[in-house]
Amino acid sequence: MFTAALTHHVRVLGAPGHRHDEILTPSALDFLGHLAAAFGSRHQDLMKERRRHALRLASGSPLDFPMVTSAVRADPTWRVAPPAPGLTDRRVEITGPPDRRMAVNALNSGAQVWMADFEDATSPTWDNVIGGQIDLLDAIERRIDFTTPEGKEYRLGDRLATIVVRPRGWHLDEEHLEYDGRPVPAALVDFGLYFFHCAQRQIDAGQGPYFYLPKLENRYEARLWNDVFVLAQDLLGIPRGTIRATVLIETITAAFEMEEILYELREHSSGLNAGRWDYLFSLIKTFGHRTDFLLPDRAQVTMTAPFMRAYTELLVRTCHRRGAHAIGGMAAQVPGKDPAAKDAAPAKVRLDKEREAEDGFDGSWVAHPGLVPVCREVFDGVLGERPHQIDRTRDDVEVTAGDLLSVRRISGPPTSEGVRTNIAVALRYFAAWLRGQGAVALDGLMEDAATAEIARVQIWQWLRHRVIDRETVLALLDDEVVALGAEYPWAPVEEIRALFERTALAGELPLFFTPDAYSRHLVRRTEAGA
Repeated sequence: MFTAALTHHVRVLGAPGHRHDEILTPSALDFLGHLAAAFGSRHQDLMKERRRHALRLASGSPLDFPMVTSAVRADPTWRVAPPAPGLTDRRVEITGPPDRRMAVNALNSGAQVWMADFEDATSPTWDNVIGGQIDLLDAIERRIDFTTPEGKEYRLGDRLATIVVRPRGWHLDEEHLEYDGRPVPAALVDFGLYFFHCAQRQIDAGQGPYFYLPKLENRYEARLWNDVFVLAQDLLGIPRGTIRATVLIETITAAFEMEEILYELREHSSGLNAGRWDYLFSLIKTFGHRTDFLLPDRAQVTMTAPFMRAYTELLVRTCHRRGAHAIGGMAAQVPGKDPAAKDAAPAKVRLDKEREAEDGFDGSWVAHPGLVPVCREVFDGVLGERPHQIDRTRDDVEVTAGDLLSVRRISGPPTSEGVRTNIAVALRYFAAWLRGQGAVALDGLMEDAATAEIARVQIWQWLRHRVIDRETVLALLDDEVVALGAEYPWAPVEEIRALFERTALAGELPLFFTPDAYSRHLVRRTEAGA
């Protein structure tokens, strides 16, 4: 256990809540302080470099595989660490926020892995951030059983999914915790509190502290995570290499550095994941100023599009070449209550997972427990009794920079229905997010921050290239705001409309909607001691 002197003072600016003192202990806060002191300045430098690189790409700099790291890619000898306990067979992974009901349902779902998501599926209210840590601790201690006021019981079974935690991305701060006069990076908060309280508990249970790393843009950000892991393990006396992390390849720049990212994390790596929705968001955000990157309606950009095929096939080849798991993307469908919807969602998921399994993926994601059997059946059919298909190296795959960027082959203008749908999805998701809900079922899909990001940046891109006019968008926005108020009487419609206008209609595109919305709407700072 952590025994260093309490020398790295983190101030708690968030209001105290039920059982917060079990997570925000003096030792846990000092542990966070050590991480913030060691990596705060480096984190700031990397975020500045992100912005500089974005400006270079917007100014016409080419995007290609880095020449400086060609030796890493050419070296056939290096491998990532072997699979850790509980991460050998990952054929079905279920995702969702770390709340009590989701935790019980996900752990009992029959999936091999539950990705407990502090990022896109969590609205980062102070209660959600600390409450999620409480729920994870309770799940590991098997004291998360509860009964709803309506009498529905939630109880943990005997066979539980392996917990993998996704902290928030490097671009976000936690403004309720302050070190040396600055907010603590949210990634360090989510990682650090879980690691401090649960790492040894997970090791004692025969598994370990496992993570999903979101929105990395390059090898330097992976190196930062690896150094965080090394220090955290050293501070708690845990052997190096105990942590395992799967990186979501969900930015266009990271797609050009997959091998380098695995290399930087190799003693802590457990693979890569095809984060398809954020990947599309990143592509538009990075190249939205160019007409040859003009995308049609989101529903028309499928995983069979040539540039998406290049991305996923390169991911499988890269992972298997280095002994790592390749995990497929999210199936966001939610089974409906009527018979037609109940049949439609599994059928769509089955087609998606059949493509992934045949391409060589070792497993994939679903958003709903009802879809776990479909995904499992598909991967069972390909894997049989094998835990994965890492031995299938996909040496037949050759992907060039041009292949990853060949968007023009499906580019085109939006439909009027596509414009309206994007406005409606963004507004309805913003309403849920501002209320503290980060994952919400909309029109048969489980939407999270990634899909809201796609919706609003597509509106921005279409306006920029004048394939839709501003008057049309404003008229549709008026209609959808009225519809939103009727559907959600509790929604602060003027705040939601203003958020949409700031993030989708501005002259310069905000890189994310979350930092501004978080600071304006979710931060409730009231110094409560440390």
